[in-house]
Amino acid sequence: MEKIKYLVSGDCTVCVEFGNEISPEINRRIRAFKIALEKEAIDGVVETIPTYRSLSVVYRPEVIRFGELTKKFDAVLETMDSIQIPPPSVIEIPVLYGGDMGPDLEFVAAHNHKTPEEVVRIHTSGEYLIYMLGFIAGFPYLGGMSREIAAPRLKSPRVKIEGGSVGIAGEQTGIYPVASPGGWQLIGRTPLKLYDAEREKPVLLEAGQYIKFRAVDEAEYEAIEKQVEAGTYQYVVFHKEVE
Repeated sequence: MEKIKYLVSGDCTVCVEFGNEISPEINRRIRAFKIALEKEAIDGVVETIPTYRSLSVVYRPEVIRFGELTKKFDAVLETMDSIQIPPPSVIEIPVLYGGDMGPDLEFVAAHNHKTPEEVVRIHTSGEYLIYMLGFIAGFPYLGGMSREIAAPRLKSPRVKIEGGSVGIAGEQTGIYPVASPGGWQLIGRTPLKLYDAEREKPVLLEAGQYIKFRAVDEAEYEAIEKQVEAGTYQYVVFHKEVE
């Protein structure tokens, strides 16, 4: 197990680094440390931000200095083994694959010597851990995609990708929460809004949660889209089974 590092990140943020790889175990330790910090309620700590392999802690240096803060981190880390991490939740993401919604599905299939139907089957077969949110508000960085459907980024990024678009880049898959430029291969689109400034909780997803993609047809896509607009859509969320 790698030694935990405290890295200065600007004048009011310290990055607590747990390792140098993307792994569920490192993610588990980050989640445990985040929970432990919240329980400790250290005066001066403003916010914690999980990433693939670290937890960024934003603090007020006029309230607590770096050295004092890291000493408190040392004490919190001693309690890590006793932290109970709640079972992660899984949220279902309905997706209309192919066609105008997923213009690169055929390419991803051909690139991997598969049919579009096989790509959809593989993409919807697993549960994807949300390691972190970033790039733009609500964009989930996911782990767990099969290498069988990996595909390179576009050589020339699109100027505009519609919000809800589901894409693949390398061995990762993700969802664009709002319209933005991007270079991922688009294989489908969800009618769900991952980011909505008017919603009480603007960002739909959370780091540490899992995503389960489900293929829908055009009629169901349109029905869900109307429910989302009306605020009546019932999100499908369940606890992940412990392996």
